[in-house]
Amino acid sequence: MAKLFIILIVAAIIESVGVAFLSGGLKEVHGASSITVSEILRVIKSGATNPKIILGIALEAVFFGCLLYMLKQNEVSLVWPLTSLGFIVTTLSAAIFLKESVSWQRWIGVVLIALGAGIIGFAKAAEDKKAAMVNAPSSAPLSPK
Repeated sequence: MAKLFIILIVAAIIESVGVAFLSGGLKEVHGASSITVSEILRVIKSGATNPKIILGIALEAVFFGCLLYMLKQNEVSLVWPLTSLGFIVTTLSAAIFLKESVSWQRWIGVVLIALGAGIIGFAKAAEDKKAAMVNAPSSAPLSPK
């Protein structure tokens, strides 16, 4: 379980940084001033060559690789809700690096998400402990019949 949480935390950090770069890069791409083929191609080229967007996509790909690994090793009903912990890191990144104003209502929502993820993690740890106790060999000697 500890390995899962380490991978999850690293993946959440990678994802939040990736999202921050994507957001910053997308804000640098100026939208189409008219709906023409040349203008649309200009916007696509501008986005496809923006270093922030490219880095953001690369970091999101690394996160996706981590997610695939976690899903292979664990139940989706455990992994997917725990990835919501990334909302905390992403909200912090938005506030710190993108200078976004995050209202107290949003912070409450982030805390509720964290509490929900914590409950899921706690439940999994309790299930693992119970399974270990059930599967543990008995220390009492067997009596002959």
